[in-house]
Amino acid sequence: MAQLSDDCFAFGGALLTLDAAQAMIAAEVGRIDGTERVGLLAADGRVLAADVIAPVDLPPFDNSAVDGYAVRLTGLEDGGHLPVLGRLAAGAPAQPLIDGSAQRIFTGAALPPGADTVFMQEDVRLDAGHVEVPPGLRSGANTRPRGEDIARGAVALRAGLRLRPQDLALAAALGITGVSVCRPVRVALFSTGDELVEPGRPTGAAQRYDSNRVLLAAMARRSGAEVTDLGIIPDRLAAITDALRTAARGHDLILTSGGVSAGEEDHVRAAVEALGRLVFWRLAVKPGRPVTMGVVGGVPFMGLPGNPVAAFVTFAQLARPMLAALVGSVYRPPPILRMPAAFAYRKKPGRREYVRVRLLPGPDGTAAAHKHGVDGAGILTSLTETDGLVELADDVTRVAPGDIVAFMPYALLF
Repeated sequence: MAQLSDDCFAFGGALLTLDAAQAMIAAEVGRIDGTERVGLLAADGRVLAADVIAPVDLPPFDNSAVDGYAVRLTGLEDGGHLPVLGRLAAGAPAQPLIDGSAQRIFTGAALPPGADTVFMQEDVRLDAGHVEVPPGLRSGANTRPRGEDIARGAVALRAGLRLRPQDLALAAALGITGVSVCRPVRVALFSTGDELVEPGRPTGAAQRYDSNRVLLAAMARRSGAEVTDLGIIPDRLAAITDALRTAARGHDLILTSGGVSAGEEDHVRAAVEALGRLVFWRLAVKPGRPVTMGVVGGVPFMGLPGNPVAAFVTFAQLARPMLAALVGSVYRPPPILRMPAAFAYRKKPGRREYVRVRLLPGPDGTAAAHKHGVDGAGILTSLTETDGLVELADDVTRVAPGDIVAFMPYALLF
């Protein structure tokens, strides 16, 4: 009796590696035109279009890092007894330090001219209007020099950065009120398949609701894109060709799910070739092998698998780099966390695999990665009931309990 295969990745010849596919995306996709200037609060999550140059020093003046007493340290290396002449609060204009004296100073207050060091109030002793300072402090201690954070004229934020709250705070600290950002990527999105029905409408006996458009639209929007939903396109070559032709007008990226495999009812690849060209098809990735990248009417195209977990994984690993390239941003893969596996697993060499896992504490309180009970690429609950993906490199063939694995939290993917 012939041995039957239960591995959908077993046939079809050599597959492209994920690293090679990401390199091809970087080589093929250029930055879109168009920028706009927006206020800082509107810039969160947007991609910076031009370097931000510091117009001032930060901090703009020498100031105290603590509550204490400002002095000139020369002659006080072994300590000293100084009269306290003056008091400086944050925001008050500084008066010059009188030789041989100290000034009471508070955190953030400008260092008085002539002073170079601040003694913390906890380290001194007060006595009838005088302060006793101890020995051992170095010059400049407990101060924040002008320009310590960033000097005037330096690059504060570089073009291509996806702006975060801390980046906006730095711009605000420099007195900047707005920045130039790339316009959002315009994404045309549709699903293919006669088996799909819009949620809320009645289904036939062999039909199911389309979840991928919601999944991919939300992921694209979290990546900063504007999404045009073109709905569900039936499994007809002419209909898919017309949809691609329409999507290429007025959009920067065409994103689809389903219809990219090698079956008789999978027409997306043929439609792309009829209107443009393919860049790659079929990757050594599980879940997610039947992924297609191409160009339609000069617009980048990415066709993701119809299974929702495969669509999720391939969007994270391929569509995100493409969206980054379109706005001129440097793609940074999500951080990898190292942790012990609490499962056994075997895989074939030569392909990247992503295992859905949940983090649970062990007897000693250390978190470990527990594999979801169902592997199928169509099991949406394997995404909702887990915390992230364990990435197994191309050359890995097995995982044993206790092995340290590479964990990618969902929270860091977008």
